[in-house]
Amino acid sequence: MNPDIASGSMDHQLTLTGIVERAERFHAGQAVISRRPSGAVSRTTFGACASRARRLAAALRSLGVGVGDRVATLMWNQSEHLELYFAVPAMGAVIHTLNPRLFPDELGFIVNDAGDTVIVVDESLLEVFESFRATRDFAHIIVVNHSGEAAGTLDYETLLAHAEPVEWSALDERQPAAMCYTSGTTGRPKGVVYSHRALVLHSLVSALPDQLAVSARDTVLPVVPMFHANAWGLPYAAALAGARLVLPGPRLDPESVLDLCANEHVTMTAGVPTVWMGMLAALDAEPDRWKLPELDRLIVGGAAVPQSMFEGFDRHGLTVVQAWGMTETAPLGAVCRLPEHLDTGGQDERYGYRTRQGVASPFVEIRARDDNGETIAWDDAAMGELEVRGPWVTGSYHGGRGAENFTDDGWFRTGDVVRIDPHGCIRICDRSKDLVKSGGEWISSVDLENQLMSHPSVAQAAVIAVPDDRWGERPLAVVVLRDNATASPEELRDHLAEEFAKWQLPDRVEFVAALPCSATGKFKKSELRTMFATA
Repeated sequence: MNPDIASGSMDHQLTLTGIVERAERFHAGQAVISRRPSGAVSRTTFGACASRARRLAAALRSLGVGVGDRVATLMWNQSEHLELYFAVPAMGAVIHTLNPRLFPDELGFIVNDAGDTVIVVDESLLEVFESFRATRDFAHIIVVNHSGEAAGTLDYETLLAHAEPVEWSALDERQPAAMCYTSGTTGRPKGVVYSHRALVLHSLVSALPDQLAVSARDTVLPVVPMFHANAWGLPYAAALAGARLVLPGPRLDPESVLDLCANEHVTMTAGVPTVWMGMLAALDAEPDRWKLPELDRLIVGGAAVPQSMFEGFDRHGLTVVQAWGMTETAPLGAVCRLPEHLDTGGQDERYGYRTRQGVASPFVEIRARDDNGETIAWDDAAMGELEVRGPWVTGSYHGGRGAENFTDDGWFRTGDVVRIDPHGCIRICDRSKDLVKSGGEWISSVDLENQLMSHPSVAQAAVIAVPDDRWGERPLAVVVLRDNATASPEELRDHLAEEFAKWQLPDRVEFVAALPCSATGKFKKSELRTMFATA
């Protein structure tokens, strides 16, 4: 560096405290709406949540919570959870969100691996808490009560009522702020720790127009849970931008979500494809029941979105925007926004682009490498495992586990097999563990699934690899039919044959009433392999 030239910029720390204070000062009157487990709707504001967060921080300090201590939460998308999102990182501790849909042994492993000292539990989840309570000696258990009776060791509202609000202390932007665990589909869950800097930058970028486009004119409904990858960062992005925030609680059935969208004039919502499949079915069944003129976009991530879903929501005048990310990327990694030159493109060309996972978000770098470790060309033909790096991409897992997920030169290996077009737009072909290798040739289960779900009789579909004596592996399709619909295996194979060569077609089609889903709403192919691989 030239010693005669020095930066004139202030060395200002990027911490979540700045987002909390901005919400308190500039967006104090913006609404925060929560639906309780009972179905009742409560209303507060960002200003009230930020003020209560100061009292909450004081209460936690009085209980001995210090810098770097992990505070676990077992809660829904609700205003008290937002208060914890504000208070715990701003006081220098680490908020660790727990997924109540996991099995007790998984939750027991996670709270011990994280080293949680205090846990805050919603009253409606006390039964879940009791299922793993004995596995961890928490210093304090705090319960958010709705019945008026203190069912836990300490009552949340009583703690706040007796606490004096604190002034936030200065923090280093590289301090840990939050912690989430991966789904653990290929082994024990692994902890991902996010720094203040990572989450602030993630919030700034996610609010950009060509990303999730969060503004003060929006009413944001995160259907994605606050215990799953920070609700995709939407609570922080909404607080930063001053958007109204609607928190749906535990009721995520299609009718309940649509009612909230209509009644609260939601402009943006976000969740995994399984949620929107149900929502689309409800809209198709009763197209005149819900009026949604303000609903501008549905952000969908967590799994590849079939073209049939885009077409279905387009029929109702609703726009699906596909995004890609992982717990390890906080989670935003790429967003698929239709480029300007396709505004006047043909319908097939537009759908062909919209079904991709998009271009890497600003500051996220991407590459893909083949089985030989060679970087693939961006020609939309070569396939390789996607690798990423960036300011909010994790560089290691908590406790040092999972070193095999990182390259020697510092990239994170996503496990997603992709093609990348010349403009850098990603198309996920499969998870590396889900690709079907038949006779030495790769078959994409994702492409087969999307084509199956374009059949009018198919509600959901998953394709898995099953052992084959001759070819090594062959694809098997597992299908859920729509209500009152029929289809034969031969009919579905003929439908697939419109897009795929004969050797790529599944040898077997199995029909089931429902596909097994993980705690985050993704199809559990591991269970399907157990059910059908040797049948």
